[in-house]
Amino acid sequence: MKIIEDLDVYKKSILFASKVYKITKNFPQEEKFGIVNQMRRAAVSISSNLSEGGSRLTNGELKQFLGIARGSAAELKTQIILAKEFGYITSEYDSLIDDISEIHRMITGVIKRNTDS
Repeated sequence: MKIIEDLDVYKKSILFASKVYKITKNFPQEEKFGIVNQMRRAAVSISSNLSEGGSRLTNGELKQFLGIARGSAAELKTQIILAKEFGYITSEYDSLIDDISEIHRMITGVIKRNTDS
């Protein structure tokens, strides 16, 4: 398997985490320990679990961490939807949904290419 840090999905997830941090700076202060914290943790979790999985020794371990990364992407997508419903994001919504959906698909592709399904 390629080094995880060389994969487009890893690079995209790093950039996406930065985007989430920037956007959530504009959320209400009372959400600092609520949805802001949850979104930021989920965003960081994606690239972190890709990296950790890539450093494991077996396909089973790799698959476990890829699954966690994919789960974090799904979690973050829900949080983006909720943030829109709460009125915290508007113009960025479509771009965020497109990006997180693509990251989710890309992780699924890595799973299919590199594990014993």
